[in-house]
Amino acid sequence: MPHLTSTDIAGRIEDLYGAPLADLEAHAQDQPPGMLSALLGMHDTLALAERSIDFHRDHLTRLIHPEQQIGPHEVSHLLDGIRRLTEAVAIRETQAKSAAAVLQSLVRVPASTSASPAPTLPAPAAPLAAQSAAHSR
Repeated sequence: MPHLTSTDIAGRIEDLYGAPLADLEAHAQDQPPGMLSALLGMHDTLALAERSIDFHRDHLTRLIHPEQQIGPHEVSHLLDGIRRLTEAVAIRETQAKSAAAVLQSLVRVPASTSASPAPTLPAPAAPLAAQSAAHSR
C-alpha cells in the first residue's frame, strides 16, 4: 500500500462524499456521530501527526547542526526529540493505513435518477396463540 498523506486522505474523503472537506466538517458538526465524523477525526489525527513529524525533525536538525556542541544536556534533548519523532511517525502510519482501509471499503453511491418508492417493510408477524396451562392427556 503506498504511503498516503493527510492531503491524499482528504481528497479521498471529498471524492467519496462529493463535497469539499470544509463543507463536510461543517455538516458533520450538525449530525450524530457516524462514518463521516470518524473519517474526519482520522484525517485530523493524521494531519496533526504530520505537523508533529515536521516540527520534531526540524528541532533535531537544529540540535545536530555541525557547529553545535553536543554535551550531556543536549543528549537528553536529542533522545526526547527522537522519541517524540518516532511516536509521531507511528501515529501517522497507523492513521494513514486505517483511514485508507476504511476508505477503500466504501464506495460512493450514485444519486438515484428515478424516483423509486422507498421499500416497504414486511408486516410484523402475528402473535403466537397462548398455550393452555393444562396438559392434554
